[in-house]
Amino acid sequence: MWAQPARAPAAKVVAGAVAALLMWVAGAAAGAAAAGEPRWVPPDGTVTAVTGSSDSGFHVTYFGRSDAYLPTHSESTAECGEYRTLVRRVKCRMQVRTWYRDLRDIKRAIRYARLDQH
Repeated sequence: MWAQPARAPAAKVVAGAVAALLMWVAGAAAGAAAAGEPRWVPPDGTVTAVTGSSDSGFHVTYFGRSDAYLPTHSESTAECGEYRTLVRRVKCRMQVRTWYRDLRDIKRAIRYARLDQH
């Protein structure tokens, strides 16, 4: 009997395809830069920087030079107490918690993205 050739695990095949795609994208980007094509500009309203923390309040900077200063986490949570029903107060607190968690994650993602640029 003939032995069947060993097949590569699916993870290796996917990793190889992703690596090839990334090399192709990097080559295309380098070619575009060499050709003198203009740089990509993000649309207005794109978050470009997040500073601060939930304790001191976040400062969000958008492309196009607009800013938003958000209240602290405790101030936002205190405003939830103004709702009459328990369900609305709980919903408000969960929205505040999710919003501030997402801001922290966006801040971290922007920091990591800027590390790749250098």
